[in-house]
Amino acid sequence: MDLLTDGMSGSDLTTLLLEVFRGRADRLSPAEVMRRYRSDRFVAPAPISFTALRRTEDALVSALPDDFEMLVLAPVLPLAAHSAVATVDPRKVIATVRGSEVAADPTNALALEASLRRSLALAADPRSTTPVRLAASQRVTRAQHFNGPGMLAHFQIFGLVTAGRDTGNRSFEHQQLAEHLGFAARSLAAAGARRTRIQLTCLEDASRPIIERLGGDLTGLPGVAVLEDPDRTTGRGYYTDVCFKIYAGVEDQYLEVADGGFVEWSQLLTGNRKERLLISGFGVDRLAETLALSPT
Repeated sequence: MDLLTDGMSGSDLTTLLLEVFRGRADRLSPAEVMRRYRSDRFVAPAPISFTALRRTEDALVSALPDDFEMLVLAPVLPLAAHSAVATVDPRKVIATVRGSEVAADPTNALALEASLRRSLALAADPRSTTPVRLAASQRVTRAQHFNGPGMLAHFQIFGLVTAGRDTGNRSFEHQQLAEHLGFAARSLAAAGARRTRIQLTCLEDASRPIIERLGGDLTGLPGVAVLEDPDRTTGRGYYTDVCFKIYAGVEDQYLEVADGGFVEWSQLLTGNRKERLLISGFGVDRLAETLALSPT
């Protein structure tokens, strides 16, 4: 194990693994491939209707502010892209034999691209405050086992990130959070949600002014309720400052369809502590299925 992990160069390990899997593939018959297809949870088609998925995705795209750039992301990322900065257990991500890993969340790839663009901007102007706004819709795969009906190993996530520089007085955080949450409200309404609930969690006392200043930005949005959720336990250690969850109202209940918050990834990727990054992720499958349950 030590030899494979630390005692070989990356290229030598890749050569070895490619030969191992070539040999294993050569021994598999079509019948064995079919047997694997029937039992492997990673390769089964999604049960959701393509039309419903596409309709929901189109609603999200239509609500995106004009200054966001939509990207077509690659299906793989560099090895450790999900764990080196995002603290995701590597066992939850599918690694490849070529030193990469299958995309598990589009915000990780968007954060890499946004940090690259911010690094180039800072190289040209060390005090650059021009934000980078990116979005993408991507089919992702996660290796952990999910319990419950409809919980797949692969699903569609619509992600968006805003990267920029600390401008003082929490102005960047307030402005970008208001923009992300405004997008959430508009996109859910465009997708057919009659009610939307936004739950905000302040993760440190110094960030409370961010939430207090949001009131005026979100009041008046039709069908939108904004609440504080100080007892939230998930996401602590993953998010910083402020995080949130978005729920779509269906009949007499609310179902979670989105999650987001501030992260330190761009600081780690650029090596600059003044950098700031806000991410949001919307479960397109979940949103499409939730709204399908809503009475017309």
